[in-house]
Amino acid sequence: MRQKQSHYEDIRSRWEQQQAALEKKLWTSHEEALRWAHQAQDKSTQIAVGSIAGLIMMAHPGTVSAQNITPEPTTPMPVPTIDREADQLQKLLSGLSSTLPDTVAELDDNQNAAIGALLSDAFHVRAEAELQGKRLNRTYGVIGAEQHLMRYPGDTIATHFDTDAERAYISSGMAPGRGAWGYFAPSRSSMTDQIKDREKYYIAVQTFLAPGWREHTREMSQFFKYRKMLVVNPENGKGVVVVIGDAGPGVSTKKHLGGSPEVMAYLERQDGRAKGPVLYFFIDDPEDKVPLGPIKTL
Repeated sequence: MRQKQSHYEDIRSRWEQQQAALEKKLWTSHEEALRWAHQAQDKSTQIAVGSIAGLIMMAHPGTVSAQNITPEPTTPMPVPTIDREADQLQKLLSGLSSTLPDTVAELDDNQNAAIGALLSDAFHVRAEAELQGKRLNRTYGVIGAEQHLMRYPGDTIATHFDTDAERAYISSGMAPGRGAWGYFAPSRSSMTDQIKDREKYYIAVQTFLAPGWREHTREMSQFFKYRKMLVVNPENGKGVVVVIGDAGPGVSTKKHLGGSPEVMAYLERQDGRAKGPVLYFFIDDPEDKVPLGPIKTL
């Protein structure tokens, strides 16, 4: 709003300057007649004199603008990002509410297609229930909290964090074993930001229940390894881009997937029970352009 006011004030200032210049020119050309009018007792006459320049400018706007006003480059007014995000978020939540079943259940093809379109539109990624002919056993399920995973041989809870912000998740502990695909890196020295983010933003999914797993275990395993996915809390619209970093949880847990401490915290699934319903769809990103971590509605 301040930028709008400043813009209009600038226009008014230039208008007043042009009016003053035109009045001066009129006095030079018609001093005798205008002096008489200026000395008149009738206040309305004086007001009329003061408005002469303005009337002329309105009568000949093109001429005055061309002769006296040099257009300045204008910067497009910024789009109110917060409002746009809020509108997109509301649209997403409304769409999910009207599409999802009342209870956490497997979605049919029509529901998956509708929700995939909603997520793709809201987060500007290609969210798919099925990718390259492969899919998980479900796309809507209850997520539970997981521990940190060892990123390289010798990684411990004491060496796992680099910053105080990361150490806020130290209480989640570290799993005693490695993830389904072993260590994320062969050694500490080979750690990169990308590898670090894979462990930081990972989920465990029930790969062993995916259609075709028993018949094509090796092929399916390689497909799921570090596969990029979009996980969304349908209750608040928060989304995070993750990789499949582990397999599980077991069917007896009554949970369908697990999330790293950072994933659970961002999705606001740390409610005492540390679980709740989420949507999880593949991200079709063959050029690996979508970064891992929280993603905003746009």
